[in-house]
Amino acid sequence: MADSFRTISEQSEGIYTEKRSKFLAFALPIANEEEAKEHIQNFRKQYYDARHVCYAYALGTEGERTRANDDGEPSGTAGKPILGQIRSLALSQILVVVVRYFGGVKLGTGGLTTAYKQAAFEALSAAHIVEQIVTESLRVAIPYAEVDVLQRLVKPTGAEITQRNYEATHTILTYSIRKSQTNELRRAIEQLYTAQIIEDETH
Repeated sequence: MADSFRTISEQSEGIYTEKRSKFLAFALPIANEEEAKEHIQNFRKQYYDARHVCYAYALGTEGERTRANDDGEPSGTAGKPILGQIRSLALSQILVVVVRYFGGVKLGTGGLTTAYKQAAFEALSAAHIVEQIVTESLRVAIPYAEVDVLQRLVKPTGAEITQRNYEATHTILTYSIRKSQTNELRRAIEQLYTAQIIEDETH
């Protein structure tokens, strides 16, 4: 499984006009499905007078969890072409919303598909694409006197200490490391018998 993915750093926007119909497009980075739903609801409130608020999103390190919605447009003419643009750039953890203001002239299924695809393209073209690393955390209990020894063993793995908690006889260190290198970190820690991994959690 991949331990990095492509996404966008911040919201971007685009606009496309066809036969007086106006398509406003917005691309946003999202953490989960709940956040996507919240954004969609906000767009529907903000553009309450629009004919359609269509969208697609992709989640997961490989963009494997997707959803597309036509919001009353003919089936497959809105959400699917929006999702197609997300996939063409291999993006994930992203939501693209396209708001349509009807201009009085019907576009037909082919025209709609092209318009939603182009609107999504405009928003994504304005986006700043970044690579996100998937990390994992390991919490380690270690006697105070052994911390420096542990650090020397862990340093080659590239893991970073993100938190320190002090107890009566031990320090609890939280390490963050790229997911694909977690086993390397575990092996380094296990070289020191006084170190104990107490839990791990994926981010």
